[in-house]
Amino acid sequence: MDAIGCQELLMPVINPAEIWRESGRWDKVGEELFRFKDRKGADMALAMTHEEVVTWLAAREVRSYKQLPQLWYHIQTKERDEARPKSGILRTREFIMKDSYSLDVDVEAMQVSYDKHVAAYDRIFARCGVRFLRVESDNGMMGGAVSHEYMAPSPAGEDEVVVCDACGYAANVELAVAGADQAAGGADRAAGGPATSPGGEEAGALVEVATPEARTIDEVTAFLGIAASELIKCLVVVSQERGTIIVLVRGDHELNELKLRRVIGEFRLATADEVADSLGVGIGFVGPVGASLDTFADETLRAGTYVAGANKDGYHVTGVTAAHFQAEFRDLRTVGGGDRCPHCDGRLQSERVIEVGQVFQLGTQYSEPMNARYLDEEGAERPIVMGSYGIGLARVAAAVVEQHHDENGIVWPPSVAPFAAQVLSVRASDAGQSELADRVYGELVAAGFEVLYDDRDLSPGIKFKDADLLGCPLQVIVGKRAAEGVVELKWRATGERDDVPVAGLTAAVRAALDASF
Repeated sequence: MDAIGCQELLMPVINPAEIWRESGRWDKVGEELFRFKDRKGADMALAMTHEEVVTWLAAREVRSYKQLPQLWYHIQTKERDEARPKSGILRTREFIMKDSYSLDVDVEAMQVSYDKHVAAYDRIFARCGVRFLRVESDNGMMGGAVSHEYMAPSPAGEDEVVVCDACGYAANVELAVAGADQAAGGADRAAGGPATSPGGEEAGALVEVATPEARTIDEVTAFLGIAASELIKCLVVVSQERGTIIVLVRGDHELNELKLRRVIGEFRLATADEVADSLGVGIGFVGPVGASLDTFADETLRAGTYVAGANKDGYHVTGVTAAHFQAEFRDLRTVGGGDRCPHCDGRLQSERVIEVGQVFQLGTQYSEPMNARYLDEEGAERPIVMGSYGIGLARVAAAVVEQHHDENGIVWPPSVAPFAAQVLSVRASDAGQSELADRVYGELVAAGFEVLYDDRDLSPGIKFKDADLLGCPLQVIVGKRAAEGVVELKWRATGERDDVPVAGLTAAVRAALDASF
């Protein structure tokens, strides 16, 4: 961070509610924000992130374009009342983050700061030994226009991304789109932009078919002998902004709730009574043809011929195309492995990942409401354009361990290892071995290395097993050749061993670690 011109600050964990109210997030952020009152009864918050603090400070410190750009960072404890906190270090209520913030005169200048952070983050994760993907992401509660997440591939990951096997396109499944593919009925489909139009294929004859007691996708497809891709899944939801509406996706696809929220705001599934009151039909038989509610359909349904609910209990209708109903078409489905890439002819592969960092282009999301402004060259007042960037330190550690281990334990990369080397006295009861081990430990520490010393009076097997489990990059084993002034140097990652005279040990350790960077 220093290398790209960042200044280090230390910002408070306890924030007055006023600055969160100024930004608008006091009411927008849900229960994840810890809130409390001080002894005077004033509302306070435990900071889950520091955009408000930075913007408050910028509003008081930045006066002129000559003071911009500014890059600020800190490493600080964060508090977040997670809905589903877990054991371990991936999802906790208290964690440490490296945050940084950019302040610029305009969007173009902010893009320069953003690119600097991307380059710095690429270097940071590479030096930590983390294999990562930088993927398109949702801005969530942070706001702004553009965001990318840094994801570390791991089967233990909590998130999922899709990656093109040809061009490298990568995105969080919350945001990913798919390219053109074959729709039901053999017509091409496309994940294009929103439009309100019947569109689709030429309308043919609709045939009503009795489907008694067949309500679910599995029940209807089994009863009619069709594939799930030939069925329209019809969901009825209640939006805070738009009331009761119908949402359509293909039967073999899943609704992406985040994508739908961007279109209709917060929503919930309608109850059976609400569906009956709105449409006069039971859940499972709702369809788009002749429906009286506003309807949103996934782009996939622009083309193809489908089976859908007939809006009549116990019946479905066949031959349905987009020409048979009015809907606003949007990208609403969850993209998965096997879908076509939106940028090339490649296929998307699904991968579990650990989120280790995220970068945001905030724009004026915070500076406008919090009055963080500067005077430009003409003396006109303009809002500061901001960016926000974060790395979860514990998540990086978790990703390193998940990506660097074997059947015997952790294999720490030297750059992030808690200890560079572990000294083992094979037999602590042997005076010669114990004396040499003490000397070796002292010399390595004096040379500036962080060293773990196992001088326990236990069997060699236990010590070797524990050393592999802890995973220090190098093991210095003081054993049977102690009388000759020779120790064994073992590389944890490869298992390679070498006998080294104590006189040359410090140089050998330094050379081994230097070769790892």
